[in-house]
Amino acid sequence: MDFKQILTDLARGIVDSPDAVQVTETVEGDDITLVLSVAEDDTGMVIGRHGKIAKAIRTVMKALAVSCGKHVIVEIQ
Repeated sequence: MDFKQILTDLARGIVDSPDAVQVTETVEGDDITLVLSVAEDDTGMVIGRHGKIAKAIRTVMKALAVSCGKHVIVEIQ
């Protein structure tokens, strides 16, 4: 499963500047770290009010990872 592409597609659906979305992936065994970068104006959209959207993104990614026996960490910059 391509976690990087899934997170990229998810973020592009939320932001106003989908071309500025970048995801960096680091894999160490079963641990996957994804760093999401968006345009400065779109940062609030990805984080959401009180971090609700960021939490939802992390929940979706973790649920996908568990189904594959992996552990995912999503960082937002």
